[in-house]
Amino acid sequence: MKTKLRRQSRTVRIEHQNGKFIIHGMGKWYHQWRDPYHLLLTIPWIGFVAIVSIAYLLINALFALAYLVGGDCLEGARAGSFNDAFFFSVQTLASIGYGAIHPKTFYANAIVTGEAIASLLLVAVVTGLAFARFSRPTAKLLFSQFVLVSTHNRQPTLMFRVANERHNYILEATAQVYLIVDEVTAEGESMRKIHELKLIRQRTPSLVLTWTIMHPIDRDSPLYGLTIADLQQQRANISVLVSGVDETVAYAISARHVYETAEILADRRFENIIIQSPNGDRVFDYSLFHQVREINTSED
Repeated sequence: MKTKLRRQSRTVRIEHQNGKFIIHGMGKWYHQWRDPYHLLLTIPWIGFVAIVSIAYLLINALFALAYLVGGDCLEGARAGSFNDAFFFSVQTLASIGYGAIHPKTFYANAIVTGEAIASLLLVAVVTGLAFARFSRPTAKLLFSQFVLVSTHNRQPTLMFRVANERHNYILEATAQVYLIVDEVTAEGESMRKIHELKLIRQRTPSLVLTWTIMHPIDRDSPLYGLTIADLQQQRANISVLVSGVDETVAYAISARHVYETAEILADRRFENIIIQSPNGDRVFDYSLFHQVREINTSED
């Protein structure tokens, strides 16, 4: 038995600009035309409404033509009038039924029956798509602009911050961090290799405000002994996935972020965003969330 493989007519181009990998067309809704369902879920709302409206008008135009083929089959409509047939189709498809125009032959009633079935399917599909778009869970997580190589308990540590912009509870939040680099195998083949980075704390019972995610750079770390220049040469990036359960809607949510080599800074610390007020309360100043400072010798 011979199996024909479908040839892909589209290629993916990846550029490396200023330490960043740019995948052209990645995640763009207009590249999903081969998958109409995914297209209708990812296209902007104005595009979704436009597609549904155009499809609605086309369906009514087709049924109007079907009524015209039957000759004088609509009572109250002008013979051969496309406008009358079209607006009768709109009334039928939307179950409006003003009664000014109605079918008077078996042929017209048969078309009306088919249009009623099409109306049920159309309403079900559009309602399902609209509900899926509205109910799709999203995570409003803010990642710090930079990932730092600093010290924590006198241990070299890779760290970055995550904030929950909704300020609600994300339960059982977990973080997974990966180092992705160019490597050459023993056979001389170049490949992108993924190393999972062990975290000091991979899970938090609830993510409400902020979370500093840290990876110790010890002898077991893939980053051990590497400099920023080494990471640039290997075209490294750090991929982050944070997931959990949104308590408000009880949905599993996730957010991902990629740090490129240009966004990795050494010998820096994050500015403290927690301010102690005179009455003992703690105030979180998110205007300092992305700000970093150099490490003083006295801090080491």
